Amino acid sequence: MQNLLTSEQMRGADAFTIAKKQISSLELMESASQAFVNAFTEEVIDQTVPIAVLCGKGNNGGDGLVIARLLKDRGYTAVSIYLIDFSSKETQEYKANLNLLNRLGFVSAIIKSPEEASGITESVIIDAILGSGLNKPLHGDYLALASIVNALDRKVIAVDVPTGFPAEGPLAEGSTYLKADLVICFQRPKINFFFPESVQALSRFRVVEIGLDQDFIEACDSPYQLINMESVHSLLKPRPMFSHKGTYGHALIIAGQQNTMGAALLSAMACLHAGAGLTTVSIPAAGLTALNTALPEVMYLSREKLQQTASADQFKAFAIGPGLGTGEDSGEVLGHMLKLQVPMVIDADALNILATHKELLEQVPAGSVLTPHMKEFDHLFGTHQSWWHRLQTARTEAFRLNCTIVLKNQYTFIIDPQGKVTINTTGNPAMAQGGMGDILTGMIVSLLAQGYRADQAACLACFVHGKSGDELAMKHRSVTASQVALQVSETIKGLVI
Repeated sequence: MQNLLTSEQMRGADAFTIAKKQISSLELMESASQAFVNAFTEEVIDQTVPIAVLCGKGNNGGDGLVIARLLKDRGYTAVSIYLIDFSSKETQEYKANLNLLNRLGFVSAIIKSPEEASGITESVIIDAILGSGLNKPLHGDYLALASIVNALDRKVIAVDVPTGFPAEGPLAEGSTYLKADLVICFQRPKINFFFPESVQALSRFRVVEIGLDQDFIEACDSPYQLINMESVHSLLKPRPMFSHKGTYGHALIIAGQQNTMGAALLSAMACLHAGAGLTTVSIPAAGLTALNTALPEVMYLSREKLQQTASADQFKAFAIGPGLGTGEDSGEVLGHMLKLQVPMVIDADALNILATHKELLEQVPAGSVLTPHMKEFDHLFGTHQSWWHRLQTARTEAFRLNCTIVLKNQYTFIIDPQGKVTINTTGNPAMAQGGMGDILTGMIVSLLAQGYRADQAACLACFVHGKSGDELAMKHRSVTASQVALQVSETIKGLVI
C-alpha cells in the first residue's frame, strides 16, 4: 500500500528530504519542476503553443517560475509569465527564482488586480498561484481571479493542486476553484482528489516522483493509503499443487426474488470465477431453472432449508442482499443469519433492511463486510453534506461495529475495523452499468471462502473488479457486469506472481 499524506505531512517530507540528502530547498524545487515539465511535455506536444504561467508569490509560484524557464530550455517558444501581485509576502524560493529569471532576461507581466487577467490570450494556462497550503475557501482578489480565468475557457494544467482546492478536509458546497483540466501533482495524490466533489476543481490528475524520501512517507502516521500493484501481488495466494475444491472454501450467497433473480445469478457467477471451491446460492425456487441453465457449477439451497442448514460448519463464507428485497420475509432471513454471529458480506437490500431496522444493525457479526453505495450509506448512518464527512463517519462506524465498510464510488474506500482507509483506483466509466455491485459482492465472499481476511478480501476484490473492467474497456466502450465476472479469473491470473 502507498501512504497518502496531508499537506502538512508533505511539507515535513520536503524538510526531511532536504536534510537527509543535504540539498537546498531550491534544488528540491528544481527537481519538482523538472518532473512537472517532463509530464507536461507529454501532454502538450506542440512547442509553439502559447503558454501562460500564472505565479503566486509562494513556493507554488516559485515552481511556476522554474517551470517557465525549463519550458524555454525545452524549446517551447511562446511562454509568458504572469506574476500575481495580490500580496506583499513572498517566499525566499520565489524571490530567488524571480531574480534568476530577471538576470536571464525573462520578461514578466504583473497582475495587480483580477480584472487584468481577462487580457490573457494564451491557449494553455499553467496554474502556479497558491498551491496546497490553503486551508480556507478563496475570497477577495483570488476568488475573483479564479472566476475570471475559469471564464476564459482555456486548457489549464495545475502545479500540484488547483488554486483554491484544499488537499484534505471538507469541500464546501458552492466553492470556487481555478478549474484544471489536468493536475500534475508531486509524489502522492491529494486525499481530496478521490472525492466526487473534486470534479469542481479538476478533470484528471497524474502523479510525478520528485525525489522525496519514500521511507519517511511510508513511516508517517496516516489513516489513508492507496492500493498499489505491489500490495496486490503480495496478498494474492498462488494455487498450489494437490489442492482441491475443499482447499478454496464453500461460499453461500442468499439473494434474489422472483423479479430480481439476475442479481443472485451475477453474484454467484462472480463468486465462481473469483475462485471459490464451492458456491451455493439460496434463491426462490422460481429461479432454479435459470440457475441450472446459466451456472451448472453452482449448487442450490432452498429458502425453506436455509434456516435449518446454513452454518459455519457447512459454509466457509456467507453473503446476503443482492436482489433480496426488503419485505418481511427477507427481513426474517436476514435476522436469522445475523443470529448465527458468523461474519458475512452484507449488500444491497440487506443494507436497506438494516437501515430500516436499526436494532439489526447492532447485531451485525464482528468481522463482517458492509458494501454500501452513497445512498445506502446515508440511509444507514444519516445524511452527510460532504464525502469527507461521510468518510469520517465510515471510519467511526467500522471501528464501532468491528467491521469492514466498502464505500463504493468511482474511487472505492475500504475502511477496516481500525479506521484505516484504503482507496482503490481501478475501474472506469465504461463500468457504469447495473449489476456491478452484485459482482463485487460475489467476489468478496469468494475470497473470504478462500481464507482471506475480511479487509484483504475487500481490497483484493475491489482492485480486481476494477482492473477487470479496465482491461475490458480497452476493447469496449461500455462493459456489462457479466463481462466483468467472466474476466475476473483471467485478471487474477495476470496478477499472481
